Amino acid sequence: MNQTSRLHPTDLLGLSRLAIDGTVRLTDLIEAMHDAITGTPGISGTPAQWTTSGIAGLVYNSIRKVTGVVGCGIDGVLTPLMPMPGEARLTSGRDAALAVLNGVIGDYLAATDNPLAISVRLRRNGRPLTLDMPELAASIPHPSRKLVILVHGLCMSDRQWTRKGHNHGTALARDLGYTAVHLHYNSGLHISANGRAFANLVEDLLNQWPVPLDEFAMVTHSLGGLVSRSACHYGTAAGHRWPQRLGKLIFLGTPHHGAPLERVGNWVNIVLQTSPYTSPLARLGKIRSAGITDLRYGNLLDEDWQGRDRFEHAGDQRRSVPLPQNVRCYAIAGTTRAKSSDLGYGLPGDGLVPVDSALGRHKEPGRSLSFAESSQWIGYGMNHWDLLNRQTVYKQIVRWLA
Repeated sequence: MNQTSRLHPTDLLGLSRLAIDGTVRLTDLIEAMHDAITGTPGISGTPAQWTTSGIAGLVYNSIRKVTGVVGCGIDGVLTPLMPMPGEARLTSGRDAALAVLNGVIGDYLAATDNPLAISVRLRRNGRPLTLDMPELAASIPHPSRKLVILVHGLCMSDRQWTRKGHNHGTALARDLGYTAVHLHYNSGLHISANGRAFANLVEDLLNQWPVPLDEFAMVTHSLGGLVSRSACHYGTAAGHRWPQRLGKLIFLGTPHHGAPLERVGNWVNIVLQTSPYTSPLARLGKIRSAGITDLRYGNLLDEDWQGRDRFEHAGDQRRSVPLPQNVRCYAIAGTTRAKSSDLGYGLPGDGLVPVDSALGRHKEPGRSLSFAESSQWIGYGMNHWDLLNRQTVYKQIVRWLA
């Protein structure tokens, strides 16, 4: 069977909408560059703003109109073929591709009702859970009194907790008797939007769990740690019961104070905007999702981004959010350096997240997170993804959860 035959009508519809939107936006970009080149601006500054006229303008407008007509036709053919909710089957490859697409432009997919947008849900073995006690009992034949929820990172899905034959959740079920449930979410949305949705799901899950719970923990990777901290905040604010029942929260490579790559991307965007000839190209830098721009400093709350241009260069303006109260929190950082160090200060990060950010350290004491020394661990000679499968990482998780 070839790859094309594996595409579902939902995928075709979503991809066609993306292609159409891309054609229109590329037309806008080319027209803007046309204006900049044919206008008379100086070396820097803003060129005169007008829509291209004459034959060129007619061409650009014709492309937009024809593209729109084609899009309506494709929608009309494919929409009746779309599956009912839960009907589409997700292969691991398709799941991974959707996860990357949602991480990069997931906010745009959601805003345009594109069927490729991932809906937040709790899953087990790649299948969505219905948060109703009889349904949970049927989906989980032997639910444990010990529950762990695993939360994936940016551009990933719950299935990608399995790496090189190892899955932390599966191993915890085998070794410590936990029932593992995974959050599956659109990582391109604002962290606060995912945090609020996650908080509501956890409350429903615990209210409907088929057996009494003795232990409840979370294990999070990368962006998933920020989503979980946001969920703790919004769950507490909403008066949910689950934040008081959460016993342990483990962060693997979480950028508590942001990731340098997003700050570099923001600077590149600013540089492109300094010249009228390159300013249209700055639009390409604005393709990246809200989930990515939230990583600049580690935004957790709506107030951190509402009323602001998220692409504008600005300092760290987020509201400080402490670790959740009465929850034992643990942080694991990775470093590509092989040689060990007692404190880990000045070490390179795991390729994406600095050690200090992963351990909650900040030059401003008020922003530092209060991880106890015994609750911090550094994995040497490993990158960001190694945190998902290295046995030394898993053994440390077991020590904290046991």
